[in-house]
Amino acid sequence: MPGSPSASIVIPTRSRPDYLGVTLASVMPQARGAEAEVLVVSDGPDRSTATIAELHSARLLCLPEPRGLNAARNAGIRAAGSDLIVFIDDDIEAPPSWLANLLAGVRRVPNRDVFGGPIRARLEGRRLRSCGREAAPITTLDLGREDCDVAHVWGANMAIRREAFERVGHFDERLAGRGDEEEWLERYADHGGRIRYVAGAGLVHRRRAADASIRALARAEYRLGHSARRNDVRKHEAPPLRAELRTLAGCLWHTLRRRCANGVVMAAHTAGRISEAITAERR
Repeated sequence: MPGSPSASIVIPTRSRPDYLGVTLASVMPQARGAEAEVLVVSDGPDRSTATIAELHSARLLCLPEPRGLNAARNAGIRAAGSDLIVFIDDDIEAPPSWLANLLAGVRRVPNRDVFGGPIRARLEGRRLRSCGREAAPITTLDLGREDCDVAHVWGANMAIRREAFERVGHFDERLAGRGDEEEWLERYADHGGRIRYVAGAGLVHRRRAADASIRALARAEYRLGHSARRNDVRKHEAPPLRAELRTLAGCLWHTLRRRCANGVVMAAHTAGRISEAITAERR
């Protein structure tokens, strides 16, 4: 569209002003330099979110009531002024070259409609004891040093051309938690779409000190375990309950044998999966 922004950066959020402020501080200068727009989509009314968006001169959209991450993404799509829509989470920090590298990667491959980049974890203020065999217990992505076609990217760092939504439809607002963007990517692939990984367009996925304790991480993973199990059921890939129980035992063994804090978080995730499986059997 002539005169439209180079990209529309959509940031769904729900009552997390401390995270959002860091995200906007890192993104807004890049957006101004690239003539892109930034849309903060508040999942329900929240005065603190409005204050932070105004402080950083970001455009604010507010859903009348909480409807979930995919509903916020869809609201951003409808309001976006660019044909390239970039989705990031509200708890990231973008290095100064992130947006320029992402836009350059998009320009290099005009026959791709979906793009994503590396996501690196940062747990702030704490040093969890880990055996080093597992990644940090929050979303990360590292698919190598070179741009390449890949099977998936994640919604914390993802760009999609508008025409892909016109072909495939919007995100499924019935889904929440693990797999919320995965279902859309599956539909996109079913339509013959291909995904491009832009190795230079990395950003940092943060957890503040208060959210980086074992207790806080385990609580978050327990909730994600529920949604991960539902996502596997949707794909007809859910393992039997006995397999989930074996995984839980393995996580606990790992925790004790390796003295690894990540084992506690993995056990919480598996416990959430088991709880979801038992609940589903009782329905």
